Amino acid sequence: MSEATGTRPFSAFEWMLSLRYLRARRKEGFISVIAGFSFIGIMLGVATLIIVMAVMNGFRKELLGKILGVQGHMVLQPIDTPLTDYAEVAQRLMRIQGVRLAAPVIEGQALASSAFNAGGAIVRGMRAEDLRRLPLISTNIKQGGLEDFDTSEGVMVGQRLANQLSLRLGDSLTLVSPKGSSTPMGMTPRIKAYPIVAIFEVGMTEYDSAFVFMPFTEAQAYFNREGDASSIEVYTDNADRIEEYRRRVSEGVERPVFIVDWRQRNATFFSALQVERNVMFMILTLIVFVAALNIISGLIMLVKDKGRDIAILRTMGATRGAVMRIFLITGASIGVVGTIAGFILGVVVCLNIEKIQEFVSWLTGTTLWDPTVRFLTQIPADMSTGETLTVLVMALVLSLLATLYPSWRAAKLDPVEALRYE
Repeated sequence: MSEATGTRPFSAFEWMLSLRYLRARRKEGFISVIAGFSFIGIMLGVATLIIVMAVMNGFRKELLGKILGVQGHMVLQPIDTPLTDYAEVAQRLMRIQGVRLAAPVIEGQALASSAFNAGGAIVRGMRAEDLRRLPLISTNIKQGGLEDFDTSEGVMVGQRLANQLSLRLGDSLTLVSPKGSSTPMGMTPRIKAYPIVAIFEVGMTEYDSAFVFMPFTEAQAYFNREGDASSIEVYTDNADRIEEYRRRVSEGVERPVFIVDWRQRNATFFSALQVERNVMFMILTLIVFVAALNIISGLIMLVKDKGRDIAILRTMGATRGAVMRIFLITGASIGVVGTIAGFILGVVVCLNIEKIQEFVSWLTGTTLWDPTVRFLTQIPADMSTGETLTVLVMALVLSLLATLYPSWRAAKLDPVEALRYE
């Protein structure tokens, strides 16, 4: 017996005893219940961490993709003189390495109205060729199209805005701008009706319910900006390398401009997302920590209950290391199996999160995900390999650390002291 337990660490004998201690017997039922709750706690903790981190990553990726898919990675605004040379500036920017698109834009606010309703809108004048090079717009046109958009004298509106105003393709949308014509009586609002030639839906409520795209030349006339543009929006190959691209654009623009990148325009929003993500990770880690404490309490009770067994093993020649490894395997098995089960559960939920949300909504008869409140039309989930591995390693380390003290306490008992536990 001593050779089996003392000469080969983690031998079959140690594994046999460890796994036997995990089985429930009538006398040890309470200990098995604690072990079961520890397993469930670790499984749910790991799964919850994976799911929450995936959803938070999905939020950031989807929001960043949709925000930068409509609005540029950088916005160049003129200084001192109007941007009358927007075409030449855009061509120079397009020759810069890493710049995917440089689009002249005219933007203004207006009141969008119909015979049924009215609401505020953001009017963006853009060329059809630039809109076609924005995949988020060009691939999400639900009705109509961009053919002859520049000469149509019509507008493209978001699906939710069309629904709010009870308008369909071909109907007239009336735009009212406070900056109209100057008369002896003062500034008069500009009111003009435009036919709806296309309807888009990008899946972000803020854009689908507020944006109106107008042909660039028509926007120049509507906002009294003949011959110039309000800004140039630059789209790059990689938003995370914006600092490098900003330096290149500053050197290649060849005229005084004020540059604002997406980090400055959305700093508060994305900082709040990052803080929320970090806080959620810390809070949910406590679930795994509590489950690890359950492992400690369960193993301490198991050591106390197995005092006679420890005395017999030591009398038969088992070393302190063998006894420690037996209880180490017992506790670690709970943590390892719970972590693996939590990983599987988390992956399954992330891959089927939309179906689960629809099922729960149907079961409870409520709307769990209201796109008008939560910006996006569906729950995003994007699992990160690095973060998932971090969660798994953290759970395994906590589980293993939780077994050290009870295992050391079991190994420290000598046969005479062990009998006192009975």
